Amino acid sequence: MKPSEEYIYKQPQKYKDIMLCVLDTLHKEVPEAELLFKWGIPYVYYKKKPFVYLAPNHKKGFVDVGFAKGFQLTQHLDKLVDEKRNTVKSLRYFSLEEIENDVLIAVLEEASRLYP
Repeated sequence: MKPSEEYIYKQPQKYKDIMLCVLDTLHKEVPEAELLFKWGIPYVYYKKKPFVYLAPNHKKGFVDVGFAKGFQLTQHLDKLVDEKRNTVKSLRYFSLEEIENDVLIAVLEEASRLYP
C-alpha cells in the first residue's frame, strides 16, 4: 500500500470517508491525476505539479481539500476558504453529507484547466 493510501486508511472513519469520496470524484474528473504523499499528507499531482491536497483537521473536525492554484479560481468563491492564504483556497467538509458533488466537480474542472 502506498504511504498516501495508508495515511487515509488510518484516519478515523469520518475523515477517511470524506477523503475517499473526494478522491473518487477527483479520479473520475481528472483521471491523469496521481495521488502521492508529500509534506506529511495525501497530495494529488496533475501534470507533475501540485494540484490538490487532503488535510484532515482533527481539532476542528473537517477535511481541508486545498487547491494549489486556488487564488486563480473564479467559480464558487462563496464555498472556497482562503483564510488569508496567498495561493491556496480550499473546500472544507465537516461531514460526508456536506459534499456538494456538483460544486466539487466544477471546482476540479476549473482547477485542472489552470494546468496547460
